[in-house]
Amino acid sequence: MAKKNPADYSVEEKLKALYQLQTTLSAIDEKRALRGELPLEVQDLEDEIAGLNTRMENIKAEIDEFQRAIVMKRGDIDRAQTSVDRYQQQLDDVKNNREYDTLTKEIEYQTLEIELCEKKIREAQVRIEERQQDVEQTSALIADRQIDLDGKRGELSEIMQETREEEEKLKEKAHDLEAKIDPRVLSSFKRIRKNARNGLGIVYVQRDACGGCFNKIPPQRQLDIKMHKKIIVCEYCGRIMIDPELAGVKLVQPGTEEKPKRKRATTRKKKIEESITEES
Repeated sequence: MAKKNPADYSVEEKLKALYQLQTTLSAIDEKRALRGELPLEVQDLEDEIAGLNTRMENIKAEIDEFQRAIVMKRGDIDRAQTSVDRYQQQLDDVKNNREYDTLTKEIEYQTLEIELCEKKIREAQVRIEERQQDVEQTSALIADRQIDLDGKRGELSEIMQETREEEEKLKEKAHDLEAKIDPRVLSSFKRIRKNARNGLGIVYVQRDACGGCFNKIPPQRQLDIKMHKKIIVCEYCGRIMIDPELAGVKLVQPGTEEKPKRKRATTRKKKIEESITEES
């Protein structure tokens, strides 16, 4: 059997399908609300751990750089010490004061180079120790956050496992209902629903007011809503409106059962007054 074209559905059928779709989507929202802030908390923890791992890699890269600098400075010290030893030997063979002064200055220069390199090495070692402490602290923080993440993932997985099957059924039902609705109407409904705080894109009239924003609806507009001749939206909030009967909702009007009670009370009062009159 060929599927009916959504454009061929009457306004009443479209409104019924829209309200059923709203009910189904609201049920899906409730299922997702059970997860609460868990998905966001899991995402935040994952992002934080990723950031901490990047920080750890940067710290380790700095440590490697300091260690390479130490190796280079030690090589500079070895070369300078070799030069000092060579110049010391040449001092024994100097022939005049000029050669002596030159060699002495070279020895002093190379000695200063050695002291400077040793100072740089000590500074690099201090920085390495500091960065290693940062590595330990970051590792401990990552481990702590990983425990939190595992716990949150477990909670989220448990909740999703409980609601996944029902949510999938609701999604299938919503998909079938959407096929019955004109694309333009469906697009408008989704836009309204997206902008609404409570996710309601279609509401029924409650106590002569819009069920979404609770602004009063004029009697003539209520009559138009009951006629189901066209799709009518609230002029205040923009939600699509239907009458309670079409939505399958039975509203009890207040005060309908109070009148008989007042009558009985009045009759009883009259009987008491008559009996008092007869006794007197």
